[in-house]
Amino acid sequence: MPRVLVVEDDAQLVRALKINLQARAFEVEEASDGGSALRLAAAHRPDAILLDLGLPDMDGVELIKAIRGWSLVPILVLSARHLSEDKVRALDAGADDYVTKPFSMDELLARLRAATRRQQPTAETAVPLVVTTDTFTIDLVAKKVRREAETVRLTPTEWHLLEILVSNPGHLVSQRALLREVWGPTHAENTNYLRVYMAQLRRKLEADPAHPRYLITEPGMGYRFEP
Repeated sequence: MPRVLVVEDDAQLVRALKINLQARAFEVEEASDGGSALRLAAAHRPDAILLDLGLPDMDGVELIKAIRGWSLVPILVLSARHLSEDKVRALDAGADDYVTKPFSMDELLARLRAATRRQQPTAETAVPLVVTTDTFTIDLVAKKVRREAETVRLTPTEWHLLEILVSNPGHLVSQRALLREVWGPTHAENTNYLRVYMAQLRRKLEADPAHPRYLITEPGMGYRFEP
């Protein structure tokens, strides 16, 4: 059953969306602000996100950018903003589609079905459940890491960082996206957190932590897992 995250602070619209989505075999989760949306998206990995741009704690475009730092989940914007520049900003930030309010529920559902079909993983794009390197193995389901046949003990924060990076192999994950997702939106500028925890991960996983092979820093930008 595909999972949809509805990010909207209009309770009446959320209720209507939930009824229609559940009637068509979608599982629905709700968030009324950007911080909650980030936490739910990270924890439950929805198959699609329906997003209102006018959120109480952040602009929806900033939320799109934050999610795009680590995920390619389809994002469909639902907004009362009709100006072309608003649409361009959202699409340039990484939204897959833009639906203006009021909208036809049938049209929205058709666009949602199309977005989720396009996102179906293939053998080439799907992230494996077990990631194996020459140095260590990561089991994303069991949440376990082994190095040279020994179990590596990670803190919850270390695991969360590693899971995000490994789930986006070869892709840069921005510092801001990692900070928002692991520590929350109020810590989006605390890059020293990342330096400390990434150093700990390298000491535990890399053969030569001073010259990492897998956990790569892109100076001033973010981090990348290189399989």
